[in-house]
Amino acid sequence: MLTVLLVVGLGAIAVLLAWVIRSRTATDAPTQGRWAVPAQLDRTDFASPEAPWLVALFSSTTCLSCAGTWTRVQALASPRVAVQQVDAVAERALHERYRIEAVPCVVIADDDGAVRASFLGEPTTEELFAAIGELDP
Repeated sequence: MLTVLLVVGLGAIAVLLAWVIRSRTATDAPTQGRWAVPAQLDRTDFASPEAPWLVALFSSTTCLSCAGTWTRVQALASPRVAVQQVDAVAERALHERYRIEAVPCVVIADDDGAVRASFLGEPTTEELFAAIGELDP
């Protein structure tokens, strides 16, 4: 009799545990990875560290949308805004230092190197000009 109760009790625990695991995994949202964007840059790593703003495009020669993004970023160049393209192959050390894993990645940093705006993927010209306009009115 004791053996029967023990088997029934263990079976009930197994069924309850299976139900908890199944109900939990069925309703939990899948995890989504997020690409990292640096929060701080060392401005001496980039061109024109004396400019009040830096717009850096982390890119790759194999990235189809990077060329169009670079064209849009170049339009921001001015005495107050330095622009630089950082290619994953040619400047691998910078990609590694700032842990860039996805391109195109555009960062807008102030004169202290604090990243004040960023774009993962291909931003529009309007988005880039709006970001600079908000930061440097």
